[in-house]
Amino acid sequence: MKFNYKARTKEGELQVGNVEAASREAAANVLLQHDLFVLSIEYVKESNVKSRITQFFERVKTADLMVFTRQFATLLASQVPLNDSLASLYKQTTNVILKQAIYDVGNDVSSGFSLSQALERHGSIFSEFYVNMVRAAEVTGRLAEVLEFLADYLERQNTLIGKVKNALYYPLFIIILFFVVVIVMVTTVLPQIAPIFAETKVDLPIFTKILLGGGQFLASWWWAILIILGVFIFMLVDYFMTAEGKTVLDEISLRIPIFGTVFQKLYIARFAEAARVLIKGGLTIPQAIEISSRTIGNVAYEDLLHRAADEVRKGKLLSQALAGMEEFPPLVSQLIAVGEATGRIELLLEKINLFYSRQVEDTVDNLVNLIQPILMIVIGVMIAILFAAILLPLYSVSQSFSGG
Repeated sequence: MKFNYKARTKEGELQVGNVEAASREAAANVLLQHDLFVLSIEYVKESNVKSRITQFFERVKTADLMVFTRQFATLLASQVPLNDSLASLYKQTTNVILKQAIYDVGNDVSSGFSLSQALERHGSIFSEFYVNMVRAAEVTGRLAEVLEFLADYLERQNTLIGKVKNALYYPLFIIILFFVVVIVMVTTVLPQIAPIFAETKVDLPIFTKILLGGGQFLASWWWAILIILGVFIFMLVDYFMTAEGKTVLDEISLRIPIFGTVFQKLYIARFAEAARVLIKGGLTIPQAIEISSRTIGNVAYEDLLHRAADEVRKGKLLSQALAGMEEFPPLVSQLIAVGEATGRIELLLEKINLFYSRQVEDTVDNLVNLIQPILMIVIGVMIAILFAAILLPLYSVSQSFSGG
């Protein structure tokens, strides 16, 4: 979100500008960190549709961010100064949105901002987890090491998400291809042989009648169908980009047969990995839970982890807080309990991440192998029904001619 602000410096000079932040409070904190006395902060309103369309197109792929982070880590590890590293990355980056963000970050750093503060101003690109890891690294002096970790983290997340998406793309492509074949058949093939059926007065099967009626309707009203379909898809996508729509979509993703379990394990692995690194970086357990909840990518799990963080602040152990939530399998709370008892919670969180990451990879690999034969059978049956709807009436026609 973007906020317009009025503020005064320590010297009393008036400053007017805008800042991007997740909330009004976050925007005020950014300004306070720069020794500015805030006079007013106003949210810059945009039309909902416009802002969501802009947000959709102004995205930086995880792969681009991963490459940037790894190159950044390499430059800093080679003792290249921060400003020079950002200038070099600006020249090398090809993604237009990321390139502009790097330019802005470089200018902010040159103006006296810390790197984490400069990155925080581009919340749509650099997540809260990313920014907080950089902030912790600035305190410990391990910036290159943390950036290397972030690059590895982004690479693992990109690989896992890619596998899940690939498992969904293939069946979707086959189904769409099948419906394209059906549309071609009912709009071009059937209309040419329909007069033969009418002349011979053959009793048509129900499937043939449905296909003939559907083909005639498509041929006459295809333009109206395209308009309605386009409007429906636009409204659906626009809804799923709202806060309510994202919540509904996240709930649906957890209830899809088979894939719901895969997503659940993916979210648990993300939580464990993010929480481990944040705790290792010196954050308290409640802080680590809060921040890691925003890296998961599912509103339902984010709410659950917010509740868990509140319970930990009230004195509960993390293992106890998660034990009462069915979305977290008993193994998670049991392993965390072992980590709490031994004082090695980071190690046990790492084991949770590895365990569930491997399960996701194995499940997705098995699904990819199973989807192909299952789809072949389903599509084969549907094609058989399609051709039966055409061939059976033709057979009846030929029988009537031979009988005549």
